[in-house]
Amino acid sequence: MIPWLHPTLLAFPDTATALDEPDGLLAAGGDLSTQRLLEAYRHGIFPWFSDDDPILWWSPNPRCVLLPDQVHISRSMRKHINKGDYRVTFDTAFNEVIRACASTREATTGTWISVDMQKAYCELHQQGHAHSVEVWENQQLIGGLYGLGIGKLFFGESMFSRQKNASKIAFIALCQQLEKWGYPLIDCQVHNSHLESLGARNIPRNEFIDYIRHYIDSKTSHDWRFDSEKVILNSESG
Repeated sequence: MIPWLHPTLLAFPDTATALDEPDGLLAAGGDLSTQRLLEAYRHGIFPWFSDDDPILWWSPNPRCVLLPDQVHISRSMRKHINKGDYRVTFDTAFNEVIRACASTREATTGTWISVDMQKAYCELHQQGHAHSVEVWENQQLIGGLYGLGIGKLFFGESMFSRQKNASKIAFIALCQQLEKWGYPLIDCQVHNSHLESLGARNIPRNEFIDYIRHYIDSKTSHDWRFDSEKVILNSESG
């Protein structure tokens, strides 16, 4: 059995009490208020559930992460970047990105990015906690991603592509910018082959929690909103 969260208190169970099967299931209930969501991420917890489920909270072990300075760019990806005419922006179309992520998942395996989830993360964006990366071609949004930046950690949530490799371009641009800002880690939550191809790997949950303890309260002063004139896709990385 997993605990149900109090409707008003924001406390979460210790992540060490999460189930092994299904991996990382920690608690249910609560709400998607910005206060609760921030409290969750600050403790290595994230929501993930379907429309027919109650709100479910997770902290898997191991945790999939990527170190920004270790992003991998394959030879074919370098060629793709170099020959493409792309523009990359940050925080200029957050609502469009999250809607695109939701619709892309709906068209494939169904989405966990419900309308309520979209509203919650858009509010987090308005408060300066959630951020997006957009990839454009001829003024058309062709790919992107979104997640939360808290302290000097980035918690990735979802990405989408309308053209081949567009989400990878967004992710590479994010990694290179976070490296410049001194971010040591991107939380990728759960392993998949797409992330692995970019350099993501699994680490024990307690190691991930150590990163949170060290960096979640780090002060930052950089501006997230800028366009590609300030972003250089260094295709020689990795």
